[in-house]
Order: sequence, then C-alpha cells, then structure tokens
Amino acid sequence: MKTPIRLIALVAGTLASQLCMAQVPAGAPAGATGLCNDGTYDKGATKEGACQGHKGVKDWYGATAATPKKTPAAAAAATPAAKANTNTAAPAVASRAGKVWLNTATNVYYCPGAHYFGKIQPGAYVTEAAAKAKGAHANHGKACE
Repeated sequence: MKTPIRLIALVAGTLASQLCMAQVPAGAPAGATGLCNDGTYDKGATKEGACQGHKGVKDWYGATAATPKKTPAAAAAATPAAKANTNTAAPAVASRAGKVWLNTATNVYYCPGAHYFGKIQPGAYVTEAAAKAKGAHANHGKACE
C-alpha cells in the first residue's frame, strides 16, 4: 500500500516542479537561464548575481535550488582550507595578463581596470587582437593602451 502512495507523490512532485519553471522562449540563445530587464539573456547557473549590469532579472528559466545555510562549524571548517591555499590566485592573474574581457553576447570587450572587466556573463578572457578578429569593438570605442 505504501509503494503506490510514494509513486503518486513522486510523480506529483515532479510535475509540480516542471509547471513552476518558466519555459525558455524560442528566440533565446542556447543555454539561457534568464531574461534581463534590458532584453538581454543570462546563462548563469544561479539567479543570484544574474543580469548584473542589465537592470536585474525579468524572467528566470533555470532551476531554483535553495542554498544550504552554513553552520558556524561548517564555516570554521572551510576557513583553514581557504587560508592554506593562498597561492591559487597567482596563476589565474598571470593567465589573464595582457588580455581583455570579451562579452560574447554583445561582442564588446573591456580593458583591464574597466568597471565591467571580468564581470559580465557570458564572457571570456582573450587578447585584444583576438577580440578584434572576432568583430568585437571596445567599450565606448576606447581601445586598450
């Protein structure tokens, strides 16, 4: 008797989760998880921080998973590991030296030190020459020095 009830509950839960998620429009780019208020699309994994610099999120198509709250014990356990591994930031900075941030959705690139450098998604670190070869243009027409 318990098995049919569990099966019904499982099916009902699956259907409810599918009905609650908005459908991605046909004109949206592949992998879009949200529509920004300015009409652009976001491909971020979470709604938090999505459409930053695009006037916020208008519609969210991605899954909304609750993030577990950290307990003080979990936060304390994570702190020593983070402090012990301090040399991981150096290779990341070195790998993007001499590169610009290319917003692949709008084909605009940002120079190091610009407000949106490394922040706009979707994007990638590329050389300025590679960005220009892809047909991208500099933010506000200002080429990097």
